[in-house]
Amino acid sequence: MYYVKKTIEVAGAHQLTLDYPSKCTQLHGHNWVITIYCKAMELNKNGMVVDFSDIKRCISDRLDHHVINDVIGCNPTAENIARWCQQQVPNCYRVDVQETTGNIATYEEDEA
Repeated sequence: MYYVKKTIEVAGAHQLTLDYPSKCTQLHGHNWVITIYCKAMELNKNGMVVDFSDIKRCISDRLDHHVINDVIGCNPTAENIARWCQQQVPNCYRVDVQETTGNIATYEEDEA
């Protein structure tokens, strides 16, 4: 099995929809640190699991300096951002989204 990991920093704004009072329901921004994990049993014709620049294009180019609500199509919690990222990148099985220092959400595809 081959593995690659890419870490990207994304500056963006979001506004959460919550069923309890929270300052996060106001539009605000973060500098998210997103780590993308990909794997493949075999390398592609270029000898890669996935090109690092493709990962950047799939994630950073779409989220950086945007209102995340307008991009991902659901309530942009760190958990939902992680799942959305996993769905954008070929061979991606796990994504960590660090919203702030010490606050990290992970989405990992089930092996089953």
